[in-house]
Amino acid sequence: MLRFAAGPVHRTGRTVRFAAIVASAVVAACGHGPGGPGGMPPQQVIVVTLKTQPVTLTRELPGRTTAFLVADVRPQATGIVKARLFNEGAIVKAGQPLYQLDDALYRAQYQSSEAALAKSEAAYEVARLAARRASELVKSHLISTQDSDNAIAAERQAAADVGVSKAAVQTSRVNLDYARIAAPIAGRIGKSMVTPGALVVANQSVALATIQQIDPMYVEVSQASSEWLGLKSQIDAGRLTAGGAGTRVSVVLEDGRHYPQDGRLEFSDVTVDTGTGSFAVRAVVPNPNGTLLPGMYVRAILSEGTRADGLLVPQVAVAHDPKGGATTLVVGTDNKVELRPVTVTRAIGDQWLAEAGLKAGERVIVEGIQKVHPGDVVQPAEAAAAARAPAPAAPAR
Repeated sequence: MLRFAAGPVHRTGRTVRFAAIVASAVVAACGHGPGGPGGMPPQQVIVVTLKTQPVTLTRELPGRTTAFLVADVRPQATGIVKARLFNEGAIVKAGQPLYQLDDALYRAQYQSSEAALAKSEAAYEVARLAARRASELVKSHLISTQDSDNAIAAERQAAADVGVSKAAVQTSRVNLDYARIAAPIAGRIGKSMVTPGALVVANQSVALATIQQIDPMYVEVSQASSEWLGLKSQIDAGRLTAGGAGTRVSVVLEDGRHYPQDGRLEFSDVTVDTGTGSFAVRAVVPNPNGTLLPGMYVRAILSEGTRADGLLVPQVAVAHDPKGGATTLVVGTDNKVELRPVTVTRAIGDQWLAEAGLKAGERVIVEGIQKVHPGDVVQPAEAAAAARAPAPAAPAR
């Protein structure tokens, strides 16, 4: 058992030296020791070295899908609908019969025209033989030249009558064919507007049905003319290479899913809508599975062009002040932190496109931003190298 003597404690030289060492350690722990501010090593941060690279600028625009081809089915003959020959909502082929009209009258007209043609052909044969005989008799001076000329003229008139009869047969054949209404294009047919027993009139304004070709599909969007002027100025200045017809177009569906088939830009309209200040842009998108339907709301991602010397900055490295200004922390050549105002225009993935304030080769802090301030000396580590470095071993217990 230890015993402590009562009374005053006499401090020896060894005790005084021990107390001085403890006091020095306390001071160092409080941040007032030697070795720079705080007496601590520089704070380690993760940086990304900026470099220029080709950047494809895209624009996401809202739009609607429309059918590639649309055709209204209308009758070209008047009659009573005897039968509907298709299923509503089915895929039909071009030329496929859709409706059958009562064709009794047209069939009778066709038969009458065929009989008239046979009569004309018989009359022509008689006239032809008479003209041949007349040409032989006139050589023997048995008939006058006038009679021979009349026989030849009668033959020609009979031949013309045959031509008229043939045209009448063709017309009646066409009218008879019109009694069977066929699909003008291939596609998906909608609801029938008439039923068997209804009277339809040739070239009526109300369509019997509508056929839409939905593979491929059109995606029609509108782009503001002000945006186009900004792009054109960059193209004229040589900073941007424009993308024209044939440029790839991605489609985002209404539920946020990306449509698996990419389309291509077909054309941009040349007229600006005075009411909206925008012009139409159309893309063609494959639709083999019928996922896209006419009238669907979609968002089209269009390529506006390619910038050969684009400078991308990670979004985590950029902060915005209450006024909307963008800033980033840059590590200089002396490893000092500098607060740099920058100008960024658009997000590309998880990065910002920098327009001003930064240049290739500079290092921006992406990790450890909260632990440093402008003017601090830091120990930077490249993000790629830091990701490849092995994790520190756990301390032994």
